[in-house]
Amino acid sequence: MQINRSIFKMYDIRGIVGEDVTKDLAYHLGRAFATLLKSENPNKNLSVSVGHDMRDSSKELQAELMRGLTESGVKVFDVGLVSTPAFYFSVGHLDADGGVSVTASHNPGEYNGFKMTRAKARPVAGNTGITDLADMIEKEDYCEQGEASVEKVEGIVEKHVDFEIAFAGSDPVKPFKIVADPGNGMGATYLNVLFERIGADVTKLYWELDGNFPNHESNPLKFETMADLQAKVKEVGADLGIATDGDGDRIFFVDNKGEIVEPAIVRGILSKIMLRGNEGATICYDVRPGKITEDMIRESGGVPSLTKVGHSLIKAQMIEENALFGGESSGHFYYRFETGIYDGPVAACMQIMQEITKENKAFSEIVKPLARYAHSGEINFQVASKEAAVNKIKQQFADGELSELDGILITYPDFWFNVRGSNTESVLRLNLEAVDQETMEKRRDEIINLINEN
Repeated sequence: MQINRSIFKMYDIRGIVGEDVTKDLAYHLGRAFATLLKSENPNKNLSVSVGHDMRDSSKELQAELMRGLTESGVKVFDVGLVSTPAFYFSVGHLDADGGVSVTASHNPGEYNGFKMTRAKARPVAGNTGITDLADMIEKEDYCEQGEASVEKVEGIVEKHVDFEIAFAGSDPVKPFKIVADPGNGMGATYLNVLFERIGADVTKLYWELDGNFPNHESNPLKFETMADLQAKVKEVGADLGIATDGDGDRIFFVDNKGEIVEPAIVRGILSKIMLRGNEGATICYDVRPGKITEDMIRESGGVPSLTKVGHSLIKAQMIEENALFGGESSGHFYYRFETGIYDGPVAACMQIMQEITKENKAFSEIVKPLARYAHSGEINFQVASKEAAVNKIKQQFADGELSELDGILITYPDFWFNVRGSNTESVLRLNLEAVDQETMEKRRDEIINLINEN
């Protein structure tokens, strides 16, 4: 089969519906994924959990994907309309050998794609399966055909929420006034159940599931998409605001003053919570600046472990190091559940609310002393040559402490920054942090000018 290999990315498959992502591709992916799992699990009757998001094309793509799997002799658990975290939960909960969810995450409505896992949500990534799948589909080199059934599984969303609430523990949660904005994405499915369980007073923004994202891009990492949420929190006097992305695996928070809480601070708070009674445990966090996380891990008796950017890479390191918890600056928070290591937005919500209740303070009062550093935010650049731009920066800042774990991380006593090429887009990304606003702005502008000269 002829394919556009560029849609086979580091973490998933993502492309334009009708051009690169078609029903034919979905069928062949089912055949290829079955072949991959059979090669890794010989002489076993295999099962795969399959779900989909709210995009217009997702159901028909799921149907063809399931046809490819069942015609390869793999039993399918059809878990229906689910967020990515609920999908990950389903794989472990159903003791499946793998899973595929039809979703394009936060990408615009014309996109769709597929996220894949092995048993217990172990990732299938670019160099650990996705490239192999592309090769198989191009050659149509599959296992022998067989026959298998599809079992419809109901109630996964509710079971997922209840599981994560239980994981968060029994600490009390006071009655909260909350504003939430899932951006017409899948976060609404689990937030509905969560808010029912805790009896919160909730103002809902952009709640209807709509894969065309009519109100704003469903990507809270772009802080401009959170403007309505921030305004509504202040308008109604809410205790906090919550935003999720298109497939619901990333979560962001706004404090009671309508200010966005930096994901690195949220990650630090969650690390502190997870380390209570688990002193000495390892916590993973990505290479992009967010030094408050490292500070809080050390202050809470944990062992910080720096990782590359990307869910498949940080999960692999968490498995290797037996890490208790992990988080990315992009709003991903990973827990070591019984059902696997994956995003736990419901657990994160519960723990943040439990912490606010425990401290008996406004969210802004908890966050204020943790805002120790000034952050540039993520700045993206279209450059002629990523390599040339990175080399120029290395030369300019040759006297700094250099790490090339993922792109370049250069550290000075008063500022530090990461420059790396995106694994999902053809851009160069800059994240810089400093001990104060003036230093941050000066060094940020210096590096921006250097990159733009390239």
